[in-house]
Amino acid sequence: MPIHLYWGDDEAARNRAVEALIAERTDPAWQSINLSRLDGGDPALAAQALAEARTPPFGGGDRVVLLQRSPFCNQCPAELAEQLEASLELIPDNCHLLLVNAGKPDARLRTTKALQKLVKAGAASERSFALPAIWDGAGQVELVQRTARELGLTLEPAAAEALSEAIGSDSARLASELEKLALYVGAETGRSGSTAKGQPAITAAAVAALVGSHATNALQVGDALLAGHPAEAIALVEALLAANEPALRIVTTLSGQIRGWLWVSLLDRQGEQDVNAIAKAAGIGNPKRIYVMRKQIRGRTPARFLQLLSQLLEVESALKRGSEPGDAFRDGFLLMG
Repeated sequence: MPIHLYWGDDEAARNRAVEALIAERTDPAWQSINLSRLDGGDPALAAQALAEARTPPFGGGDRVVLLQRSPFCNQCPAELAEQLEASLELIPDNCHLLLVNAGKPDARLRTTKALQKLVKAGAASERSFALPAIWDGAGQVELVQRTARELGLTLEPAAAEALSEAIGSDSARLASELEKLALYVGAETGRSGSTAKGQPAITAAAVAALVGSHATNALQVGDALLAGHPAEAIALVEALLAANEPALRIVTTLSGQIRGWLWVSLLDRQGEQDVNAIAKAAGIGNPKRIYVMRKQIRGRTPARFLQLLSQLLEVESALKRGSEPGDAFRDGFLLMG
């Protein structure tokens, strides 16, 4: 298949897949000629990628043309769309056009439709690398298990659970921690599907010894604020900051969490019972999440959530004025109590 479409916000997994394809398809001795790495943010380079993908490889191995930030399925200009459509049937079987973008392909674009048609016909491949939501526990466990498979490692079920609790959706850190754990238990990393038989499995005890059995995420901070425990929330934030979590990202996550609670609270007071309608209004992808949120906010008024949002705005303002993150959160959270 000469065309490969990789998309999703899991940058670490995307990059591993890209490098695996390059290693599989190219001859290291000829990579300087047969491997191109281009940036699709420049329309000229996007057009160059199409031209190079139509050029047969020299020497051994196949040609791979990697186009990061590919525009072809996301806001593609008409001129580039025409060039892509004209090139699709001209790419040799021993050339591989690898289109990579963090965003999901826009199904309305004619270029996306053309590529999807090739995928259905088996003339192109598509892989998604989407990170699970921070509250999606099952998705985070699957992320751990999938990453372990890609690295050729064996995980005990309890170890996968422990890692998902400790790391969440931080895919880059997950791969790094798995490699450390492999060394710790005496396992060897390899390509996907190449797990050696008899090689030691990573255990929950190893995770507890090397990574820790519990981690903090911003949603736990929100839960502490909702319960009226500002000191606990401050301690959780300090743990996040110590783990190099960006302060403004913490604010963004908390704001989204509290806005969701506010929407659910307001719609419940209006008598809305349809969880799908509530999820749509609140911008929540999984309607099942509404049942959990209703339990969390039981007995609390919309005014409480408005107060929390107001104080988060103060924290954000302090951060953007240059305040030290720990001080900004401490001052704001103590006012929330």
